Amino acid sequence: MIEPNPKADLLQYLQQGRDALVWKLEGLSEYDVRRPLTPTGTNLLGLLKHLAGVELGYFGDTFGRPFFTGEPPSWWYTRDAEPNADMWATADESREDIIGLYRQAWAHSDGTIEALGLDSAGHVPWWPEERREVTLHHVLVRVISDTQRHAGHADVVRELIDGTTGYTLAQDSMPSGDPTWWKSHHARLEQVAREASS
Repeated sequence: MIEPNPKADLLQYLQQGRDALVWKLEGLSEYDVRRPLTPTGTNLLGLLKHLAGVELGYFGDTFGRPFFTGEPPSWWYTRDAEPNADMWATADESREDIIGLYRQAWAHSDGTIEALGLDSAGHVPWWPEERREVTLHHVLVRVISDTQRHAGHADVVRELIDGTTGYTLAQDSMPSGDPTWWKSHHARLEQVAREASS
């Protein structure tokens, strides 16, 4: 019988989401990784920057293990931060800087996860007082959910940029079909949508 290891299971799903997000940037130009493709500005590099902040906040500050020892960056979650500043990279913030920060956030988060038990208590400083007390288990589930949600956003954004689809390069999780089949499939769905709406 396989012994259950809930912490390892949770960390595996978190890491799968992290890896998928970083892979979505591979092979793209600086313009394309920053390009806003929704009315709210969703872009690939911004998703990574946001998730670096999510991990550093939830696995750092929540458990008394802050990542920033000095003044945090201007986009960090403070009252003075520009709205949505964590969802896009400035021209001065390189792709390497953001990916590097995200990987540092992983290491910091993994250190917290390794050091604490799933029932360890933390306090989320930016939540309402009555809900601030959480466990590491709760935070892990929340961050996995957020990471996987944004990985789905990245799937759509990357497909809009160059047609690349899939979870990872090795595991695309898509039905096989050449471009002609996909074009026909798209046209069929458009026709069904029109029929259903008339």
